Amino acid sequence: MPYTSNPSMPKVRMNAVKLVRLGWSIRKVARHTGYNPSTVSRWVKIAPRNASCNIETKNCRPRSHPKETADDTKQRIIAERLKHGRCGNVVHQILLKQGVNVSLSTVNRVLDRHGLLKKKSKWKKWHIKTERPLPECPGDLVQIDTIHIMKNDCTRCYIYTLIDVHSRWAYAMASDKLGAGKSLEFVLRAREAAPFKFNCIQSDNGAEYSTFFSQNVGIRHRHTRVRKPTDNAHIERFNRTIQTECVRYYSKSIKHMNERIEQYLSYYNNERIHMGIDYQTPSEKLALVLRSY
Repeated sequence: MPYTSNPSMPKVRMNAVKLVRLGWSIRKVARHTGYNPSTVSRWVKIAPRNASCNIETKNCRPRSHPKETADDTKQRIIAERLKHGRCGNVVHQILLKQGVNVSLSTVNRVLDRHGLLKKKSKWKKWHIKTERPLPECPGDLVQIDTIHIMKNDCTRCYIYTLIDVHSRWAYAMASDKLGAGKSLEFVLRAREAAPFKFNCIQSDNGAEYSTFFSQNVGIRHRHTRVRKPTDNAHIERFNRTIQTECVRYYSKSIKHMNERIEQYLSYYNNERIHMGIDYQTPSEKLALVLRSY
């Protein structure tokens, strides 16, 4: 940390030295500039003879410390990181088991100074978490997600998926593009196909469910916790089901995939019984709810 942040100080120091070299005494220059005579004297000693440049502000951080981490400890921290590629917490535990007495903050600091610590992106937008609604009625909590499928030419296609937690009614759509615009299109199609109204949509923190999506979807939108896929457990299970029973691999074209998905959704919503809703189909569950009204 520099002992001053004034950008004009390098020039002020050099001007004081010039006055001394013009014949002024150090004390006179000190009174003129308002600095201690010993300070002016140090400026004179370190100033260049030809006054070709200003006297720059130096960092006042101490160059050594009695409790500084030993060089061999630093090398072991770096070596463990490069060997396994694990995070600072794991490297810390490995060193403790090896008998190296070092703190977690020291491990992370050493990795950071050598560019080996993966930091959170400053561009990542963290969403405000809202209270999770109880799925007491159809549409109270609708979970959405995206499946990534690799094509034969090593490019990707995507399947947008949606499920109502109360009734287990599901919807899906294949797409060759991924983005907030496609997510909006998918939700609009699902709303038209669904026999109930959507009250709240829940997604992960993917880029396709960004702030733009939240502002334009027209429905309450909440995000799950970061790195907590269990918050979206129902849609994650549906993703596995549709991949196992319908579109395990990419085939032919997006149009062909959507035709297969449409046929599968008819079976899933009307014929396939679900243990989570007392061995009923989603259609039977929805019919039961409508009769209760």
